[in-house]
Amino acid sequence: MHTADTAALPADDGASRLAAAHPPVPRKAPVERRHHGDVFVDNYEWLRAKEDPAVVAHLEAENAYTEAVTGHQQPLREAIFNEIRSRTQETDLSVPMRKDGWWYYNRMQEGKQYAIHCRVQARDTGDLAADWTPPQVDPGTAVPGEQLLLDGNAEAEGMPFFALGGTAVTKDGNLFAYAVDNSGDERFTLRIKDLRSGQLLPDVVENVFYSPAFSPDGSRVFYTVVDQTWRPHQVKCHVLGTSVEADTVIHQEDDPAMWTGFDLSADRRHLVVSISCSEYSETRLLDFADQDSGLRTLIPRAERILYDAEPFLLDGRQMVLLTHNKDAVNSMVSLAALAEFDKPVAEQEWATVVAHDDAVRVNGAGVTASHVVLSVRKDTIERVQAIPLAGLGTGAQAAPAEPGFDEQLFTAGFSGSDYEAPVVRLSYTSFFTPPRVYDYELATGRLWLRKETPVLGGYDRSAYVAGREWATAQDGTRIPLSVLRRAGVRQDGSNPALVYAYGSYEHSMDPWFSTARLSLLDRGVVMVIAHVRGGGEMGRKWYDDGKKLRKKNTFTDFVDATDWLAASGWADPARIAAMGGSAGGLLMGAVANLAPEKYAAILAQVPFVDPLTSILDPELPLSALEWEEWGNPIEDPAVYAYMKSYSPYENIRPVPYPRIAAVTSFNDTRVLYVEPAKWVARLRELGTGSEPVVLKTEMDAGHGGASGRYEAWKDAAWDYAFVLDALCAVKPVNV
Repeated sequence: MHTADTAALPADDGASRLAAAHPPVPRKAPVERRHHGDVFVDNYEWLRAKEDPAVVAHLEAENAYTEAVTGHQQPLREAIFNEIRSRTQETDLSVPMRKDGWWYYNRMQEGKQYAIHCRVQARDTGDLAADWTPPQVDPGTAVPGEQLLLDGNAEAEGMPFFALGGTAVTKDGNLFAYAVDNSGDERFTLRIKDLRSGQLLPDVVENVFYSPAFSPDGSRVFYTVVDQTWRPHQVKCHVLGTSVEADTVIHQEDDPAMWTGFDLSADRRHLVVSISCSEYSETRLLDFADQDSGLRTLIPRAERILYDAEPFLLDGRQMVLLTHNKDAVNSMVSLAALAEFDKPVAEQEWATVVAHDDAVRVNGAGVTASHVVLSVRKDTIERVQAIPLAGLGTGAQAAPAEPGFDEQLFTAGFSGSDYEAPVVRLSYTSFFTPPRVYDYELATGRLWLRKETPVLGGYDRSAYVAGREWATAQDGTRIPLSVLRRAGVRQDGSNPALVYAYGSYEHSMDPWFSTARLSLLDRGVVMVIAHVRGGGEMGRKWYDDGKKLRKKNTFTDFVDATDWLAASGWADPARIAAMGGSAGGLLMGAVANLAPEKYAAILAQVPFVDPLTSILDPELPLSALEWEEWGNPIEDPAVYAYMKSYSPYENIRPVPYPRIAAVTSFNDTRVLYVEPAKWVARLRELGTGSEPVVLKTEMDAGHGGASGRYEAWKDAAWDYAFVLDALCAVKPVNV
């Protein structure tokens, strides 16, 4: 049995604290936005001028006010930080992954912020079980023959920010490429290290995007470049030992609504260039054996098919495995000879590998030398399946095999494989099972547990419960909910609660383990993850029903999930908070306007709360790419009117809003700091309530927050302390 910790603070502490702190009041500089006959007057658009000292001063004043209002939460932040740290094995390592005759892994050391990247030579004895069993690597103990590739801590020394944008090793194992960001703006500097000598090559490429890759012969490195709107638009090739100015553009994408990326095919015979939006795509191949022939288009974008392609050799023939939505809303998998793509699409012959199923979403398919590996979603759950290549696409094809797990709610994913490997690496987790690493033996279906992330401090997963419930939306749609709690929490209507969701881009809130979340649950909080429309949990239609002119379903689903929680007996209706980030931050802004009275507090992380202003300006980072998600308000008056009707910034009302915190980063390139800065200013201007509205800006961070694991723990502690304080649930409870 437990009671709410309502005596955590003196009754007048909050009032006296607010009386002593005054929020900064930004000046008003009216700017008129005119579109489709509508005029919107924006008083705070001047905050977009990032280089203006007045803007920086305002953000610093906001930070000072936030600390004045929330400074009493510091002991709680420290308690949560220490709880996270006490449960984490700080000196730890990843499970070695075999590739090209080496085992690659990362070490984490106590007191260090960043990973140390290492490798050790593999052996080939002819005993597959022995040769593909990862070497035993103990925390703090070097492995004989261990080679240091990169120490993130040394790279980060003296820098305000550090993040890796990808690494790559040549097939012969001699060269190591890595991309580093030292500001948080996701523009990386690419460097190359000779692992034989330990020396850096003179080749340095600035302003690259994520995931560089070497050509199979190791003579070239491929990378992407973003344009002025932060859209990846070029795939380039640098020949080692030559001037960067001579780098070749492999592909340049001029359509502002298309995103460009690349990868190597699994067998490394092709460079695969992918050009896509959320509704259709185009794949182009560069054959490394015939590079002079240039890029070869498979299905042109004019066909309006959304697909991924994996070229590979099957019985000596060059084939392509397609995951596509042609006549298949949830996607399916087909097989075709590469030569078929010389014909018009209507004349091509594709064999079915995985047929379309209204109840199963096919998310992707890859290949090894012996199997197709599938990622599918059924009953909201991400699963992995495998099909032998023998007989693929014929009547002799074997049925998909799937590893079995013993939990109802879990996430299983394919996390990599050497092409020739007899096993594939799987990741597994659930809400209360820490991340596991398995090797899945393709020929036998056997699972080899390689590691479960340790949770220290006497963690007992049986002390927690995760269950599936369903809320009913206003239109009768059933909304899946994941309900998390301590096992002893009673369904008596007295508990604090937190509702969390995302609901955009077909991104699913799959079950995941969080050490930080335990600090919430241990204080009696019931957490509900609402799988609202706009996500991908229930298939492609679930996503389509929460985007463009149906976007409001995302917001009303969240409110309906909150109503379910308030009526379920699991929560005190007066002690429910809401949390979401990025597009989930847009969701927070929308529900704050829709139903402010239903929440004791709202935490909006890097929130996209001024979407119409951003998407109306195609020069802003990534704006044009967003048209496939939200619609194009520049060209379509109906889209403009619809977005204006839900834009959080433009629909603030003179009502009492709950306690609100907006957390953002000054160098975020995805959701600019100006959106939450303007939102907070207008909430204070128009809101009629007495609860504080605060803005916390990390001045040296990007979209993911500050760099370094300890800084990330501090961020989580700040966020959860804000929520717990608002819910009067600051101390652990006995349940």
